[in-house]
Amino acid sequence: MKSITAEQLKRRLDDGAAPFMLDVREPEEMADGVIAGSINIPMDDVEHRLDEIPAEREIVVICHMGVRSAYIARKLKALGYDRVTNLSGGVDAWLRATAIGR
Repeated sequence: MKSITAEQLKRRLDDGAAPFMLDVREPEEMADGVIAGSINIPMDDVEHRLDEIPAEREIVVICHMGVRSAYIARKLKALGYDRVTNLSGGVDAWLRATAIGR
C-alpha cells in the first residue's frame, strides 16, 4: 500500500496539490485536530458512502495514528479505487509536523 508522510502531504498542499483527504475518525475525535479541507466519513460508514468519495482523484486516507486509515485504504483499493494513499502516523503526525513548521 502506498503511504505519505505528514511532511510530504504538507509540502504537496503548500504547492497547491489537492488530493481528496478522507478522514475516517469518529466525529468526536475531530476535536483533537483536523487537516483543513479533509472530509470526515467515519470508518464504519465508508462503504455506505462511496458515492461521496471520488474515484477519479487521488485519495489520502487519514485517522488518528494511521492504522484505521491503512485498513480503509486497502479496502478502497480492493473496491477499485486506484489512487489511494495512507497518511503515515495520521493526524498525530500531522499536528507534530505542522507545529514544527510554524
